[in-house]
Amino acid sequence: MTTSRTEAAQLWWDTCDRPREHWLMRESEQTRWPRSLLLEVCLRIVFPTVLLLATYLLFAGHNQAGGGFSAGLVAGLAFVLRYVAGGSVTGLRRSWVQPPIVIGAGLVVVVASALVPVFFDLPVLASAVWSVDVPVLGTVKIATSLVFDTGVFLLIVGVVLNLLRTLGEGIQMGELESELNDHQPGDAST
Repeated sequence: MTTSRTEAAQLWWDTCDRPREHWLMRESEQTRWPRSLLLEVCLRIVFPTVLLLATYLLFAGHNQAGGGFSAGLVAGLAFVLRYVAGGSVTGLRRSWVQPPIVIGAGLVVVVASALVPVFFDLPVLASAVWSVDVPVLGTVKIATSLVFDTGVFLLIVGVVLNLLRTLGEGIQMGELESELNDHQPGDAST
């Protein structure tokens, strides 16, 4: 009797933090590795906050610390957190925006922003700054180097998403292979 209580207590302890509600995980994701309810709920607050910080770094990069590279790394870390909490980059395989497309778009934006000044008889990567009066914010300076930073941002985020997709598929394939090896025909355990 003590053994069954101990096993039941251990089973409860192992499963008490797993999400059971469908509003937290989709039907197709319920078979992945055990997930933490606490991490998923905290991620719902942290994920948009980190993306907002990445947006700030992107826009502040011309005059202060930041820029496309650091903003891309911060946004990539948000997606890494989402991957750790959810077991996969949610919906990435079925999404119409694939990481190679994001990488390609980033490269196109970077090259275009570098070469457009040449058509105006300016050096490569030349930048212009405009001042715009915004009613609430006051005078806001907009630089054309923001386009270059946006391309770098897209490039870095695409690379991180591609890395997560590749690593995730490799881990999942390894798990499937180990499950298949465990349940081979003629095995005494099946």
